Parts: sequence; structure tokens; C-alpha cells
Amino acid sequence: METATTIPNDILQQAERLKRGTAGVIPEGGLEEKLWKARQENRPLRIKLGLDPTAPDIHLGFAVVLRKLRQFQDLGHQVVIIVGDYTALIGDPSGRSTTRPMLSQEEIAANARTYVEQLARILDRERTEVRFNSEWLGRLTFADVVHLAAKMTLAQVLQREDFANRYAQGLPIGLHELLYPLAQAYDSVVIKADIEMGGLDQTFNILAGRDLQREMGQEPQVALFMPLLVGLDGVKKMSKSLGNYVGITEPPLDMYGKLMSISDAMMRDYFVLCTDVPLEEIEELLQRASKGEINPKDVKRRLAREIVAIYHGAKAAEEADIEWNRVHAGGELPSDVPEIVVGSEQAREGRIWICRLLVAAGIAKSNNEARRLVEQGGVELDGKRVQDVNAEFDMAALEGKLLRVGARRFVRIRTG
Repeated sequence: METATTIPNDILQQAERLKRGTAGVIPEGGLEEKLWKARQENRPLRIKLGLDPTAPDIHLGFAVVLRKLRQFQDLGHQVVIIVGDYTALIGDPSGRSTTRPMLSQEEIAANARTYVEQLARILDRERTEVRFNSEWLGRLTFADVVHLAAKMTLAQVLQREDFANRYAQGLPIGLHELLYPLAQAYDSVVIKADIEMGGLDQTFNILAGRDLQREMGQEPQVALFMPLLVGLDGVKKMSKSLGNYVGITEPPLDMYGKLMSISDAMMRDYFVLCTDVPLEEIEELLQRASKGEINPKDVKRRLAREIVAIYHGAKAAEEADIEWNRVHAGGELPSDVPEIVVGSEQAREGRIWICRLLVAAGIAKSNNEARRLVEQGGVELDGKRVQDVNAEFDMAALEGKLLRVGARRFVRIRTG
């Protein structure tokens, strides 16, 4: 490879843009060298992202990686998505304290189909190659697997923190789990990956790809790591299963409202990872907010508009901003409060329990969830907070009443 001193300025600038928001690049300077070599050879780089089709749903956390891939595509490079329909039979043990359950072939196939449809919302389909690793892993003989396994030692595998911890605690480690990093590494060899992207939890697996490529006579891939986006709760990574997510297909106002609920301390990461606002402008906005020169809420409104505009357009973002401000700053009702009919069969002797009402209105999925909402102080009926989880209301008196939960959910009750 060329030395860093010979790399043109425009290539260095490309690398700088691509490294925005990343959690690290291995080796240092490797991205610049790959970009420069690709130009010299007049070919696109092959950028790999491996996905196990276990829970297909694109939210802002997942979109962080996809948007980075799109940046590579916009520079003329080729994205290769590896749908791990075969490695999902093993289950990625990264970060696990127990063996991950294996998926059935039917579950894998259904999830994989959904992934391909969703990826096109962000990626350029023309520059996206979608491969299923059953194409090559499914054809390996037992002798082939033994030959590959000889290129990785048990000592190497046990360097992984999750494996090392489980081994030290006497917790079971399946032999099939030891094959996972080897299988992922072989994916890189087959598609001749120049760069592999992933979260920091994938460090061992991606570096294993570098080692295996080197062992098999290929130039090792560069590892480019993206941070995990913290969810709306400000504690755990964004996840649909945790309910702390913002889906990219959610209606503009719902997306906007969720983004307005994040803490001020989270704004920098959301700006950097989820928008294209220049870093200098982000820092200026946040500094002015910290000095009291501008209201932090106005900075957050800018953030929400930027993100909504990416997925729904500038007009929808502006309308969501106006509607949210009208309701929350002006104290007015939303312009389209849904009406929910609550049948008399939900009542007992003409009265209905508050938790049953929340479930019947579609606001809570269960009585336990409804109870938590009341206990958290987030339920209002006709402008009055409901504080007693055992409260009951006369059905006849509920007609036309406004039920509000939290800052964003409003329901007009109709009795029938």
C-alpha cells in the first residue's frame, strides 16, 4: 500500500467524512489507504455488513450503520449485505452470557425477506449486493470446516470477553458457538471484503476476518466500527424489544414527538449519528444552548426536524414541528384526535376500571402495562390526572371525554 504521505487531499477529506461518528477504525490509517488504492486500481471498494435475520426492523439505531453505508455508496463504492441465514442457525454469541437459541429455517427465511425490503429505504439498491451466506457455508464439507478451523486457535477464541467470562464462571459454551467467528470471517474471504462494518461488540469477529483473509492470501479488510445509539430511555441501546426506539417508518408527528422526549445530554450523539448537520454547526448550537443564549428545546426542535426530514421530507418535518408546538407549547389539542369506542361489555355494573379502559382504548397492551402508566403519573382523563390504579368511572359519564397518556397520546372516548 502507499504511505499516508502520498495520499491526495481529496481522499483524506473523503476519509474524514466517512469517519464522522465512528467508534474506531483498525488499522489506523487503513481507511485512507483503501480509498487511495481503490482509485489507483479504478475499482469500487467492497463494503461488508453482516446481518443475522433475527428481528427485522429498521429504527434510528440500525439506520446509523445503514446511513454510513450509503455514504460509501455515494462515493461510488459497492455495499455487500450478508444476510446470515446460515450463521443464524448458530446464533451470534457476541455479548451473551448464555447460549443463544437457534432459529428455524422458516423463521430465518421470513426475516430475511423483510430485511431486503427494508434496506432499500436507505441504501441505493443499484449499489447494494445482497448475499445469503448459505450460498457458500452450506456447501462446505466437514473436511472443509476442519481445514478452516485449523486456521484459528482455541486461545484466540477464548480471548473474547464473553467466552472468557463464561468459561471462568463454568457456564456452558457450545462447540457450535466457537465456529461463529470463523464462519463470519469466511464470509469476508468469499466476497473479498475491503472494509467490514459493525458495532464494537463485533470487534473479535471482524478482526478474525482480517486474520483469515491474511491466512488465505488476501489483503486484510479494514474494520470500521460504529457506536450503538442509546434509546429514548437514555440508558440502553435502541431496541424495538425494549420499546425505546424511533422507527424510520413511523408517522412524522410520532417520530418528532419521540425525539423531543430525549434528554439534552443525548442531543450531540443524535445530531452526529442521525443527521447530516455539519459538526461545527452542531457544536455551536450546543455551546450556545449551554450558555443560555438559545433555549435547548429549540435546539432539540431543530434536531427533530432534521431527522424527520430525512425519512419523510422537509414539508412533513415542518408540519410536525408546527403541530407539536401548537399542542405542547400552546396547550391546544391535536388536530386529529382519534375516537375510540369502548363497549358496555368492558364495564361491570355500568362502571369501568381505569386499567381496563386503557386497554380497551388501545393505549396499553395489558392491565399490568396500564397499571404502570397510572403509577407513573402519565394518565389524564378530561384534564385531571388519574392517580389511583383502582379508580373506576361511570360509563355514561365517559362519552366524549378526552383520555391523555404522556405527552403524545390522545384519545376521544365514545361509549357504545
